[in-house]
Amino acid sequence: MNPARLVAGIDLGSTGMKMLVTDEAGDVVSAAQVSTPWRSGPGGTTEMDAGALLTAVHDLIGTAARRAAEVTDAPIVAVALAGMGETGMLIDANGVPVAPAYAWFDPRGAEQAAAFPPRIRADFAGRTGLPLGAQVSVAKLAYLRDQGRSLAGLRWLNLPEFVALSLGGRAVSEYSLASRTGLLDQDTGLPWTDMLHHLGVDDSFLPPLVDAGTPLGVIGDMAMLEAAVAGAESVAGAAVAGAESVARAAGVGPDRAGAGRVQVSRGGANRGGVTRGELPDNVVGALLTVAGHDHLVAAEATGGLPGGHYHVSLGTAEVLLRVIDAPLGFEARGRLAEHLINEVRHVVPGKHVLVAGVKTGLLLRRVLQSAGIHDRPGRDALDMAAMALPYEGELPAGAIDVIGARNDDGVLHLTVRADGVSPAEIFGAVLRHSNDEIALLIEAMDRELPPATTSTITGGWAGMAAVRRAREKVLPAMTASTREEETAYGATRVAARLLSTPADAEPLPAR
Repeated sequence: MNPARLVAGIDLGSTGMKMLVTDEAGDVVSAAQVSTPWRSGPGGTTEMDAGALLTAVHDLIGTAARRAAEVTDAPIVAVALAGMGETGMLIDANGVPVAPAYAWFDPRGAEQAAAFPPRIRADFAGRTGLPLGAQVSVAKLAYLRDQGRSLAGLRWLNLPEFVALSLGGRAVSEYSLASRTGLLDQDTGLPWTDMLHHLGVDDSFLPPLVDAGTPLGVIGDMAMLEAAVAGAESVAGAAVAGAESVARAAGVGPDRAGAGRVQVSRGGANRGGVTRGELPDNVVGALLTVAGHDHLVAAEATGGLPGGHYHVSLGTAEVLLRVIDAPLGFEARGRLAEHLINEVRHVVPGKHVLVAGVKTGLLLRRVLQSAGIHDRPGRDALDMAAMALPYEGELPAGAIDVIGARNDDGVLHLTVRADGVSPAEIFGAVLRHSNDEIALLIEAMDRELPPATTSTITGGWAGMAAVRRAREKVLPAMTASTREEETAYGATRVAARLLSTPADAEPLPAR
């Protein structure tokens, strides 16, 4: 392989963070993965410090870039970041993070969301396209405010946007990620003033809104690295005893093994004491952009989706996505939200999407863990055992009841009324339960749009034959994607398109 130049896509996922390096045509050159550095607390609380995040990201970039350099001398000339929605960082005017990032599945904020003023609660789904609950960013923001953290004068960056800033990009709010916050009016495409006022902020709380793929700068811009360094250092020192500071995340002080970090010195003539160093040479100077919300980026990985098609991504969450040409309107969004279905902005400019989810992957993971299965051979053996059973299983009807797949649940409840229950029988029962929930979601979407006629299933769980067999029962004309890292690959396609963007393109449209 001897390409002239390479591109990279990063997926900041809920379980792991991945980076793919490809040539411009999409052939994979190298890959790397690190665990998402969550810190778990009581009652399901889950958060992440800026320092831990940046340490992981720099390790990820360094590993993937070095592996690419072992294959080819071609440089990585563009990097696009995709990732989870709802989770993000609060930063001050200098780019300093002032609080940890809460996971989208963290339960904090539920009480605050339930206490929003009646008008906001009544209008929430119709305005934002989201059902109101703890998952949306505004619920976590209200929680922080009620804990004494004033939001005035701060800005909100979704996780891919914050990482782009830390690598040298400009502070922006990409539309598909902004759509996950509860701060965006889906009809106008502008911040929702009533929600901002309730939080005690103005429209500067969101940085300038941009489309996915907008040029944001290059890896290594020193001012932005300085902000990231100061930010994680501040959060680590003030909020978490013993947590690594951004200086450690970026390689401050004694030399730490491995490239993929930005070297920071105390003092010196350079601006802010920040120097370029230790990120592999083949990635420093690469163009930067944000690709958008992970599920939407995955859906566009192999080109535009037809309107009558479901793209189903089955990871920790299982997401059904359908592209539409225009917003459905306030009333339709309210009806869909009753079924926990979102209508939000797509990563393709001008398009919207219906996004429906169930927590299938989370339940399946817990089935495997309860059976003592923690590796791929064990999973493959369970898949074979499940496929040896008929789809309905071999136990009498009602022998196993399952609850928990709804998108507002995620707690695996099993009721077992018979003997002879094996892990394969439980695995099949969870798949049938999630099929029932998916059927309800499809029924709700079909009341707003003509039924979809085709579908594609992707994601880690789609590699299991038992999963594919189950989904063929509920999805129309289903095919399965064999690509394992659909989101990261989709981000590489956004990075490749960035190369054709005019160098003098205006990256920050006027608000």
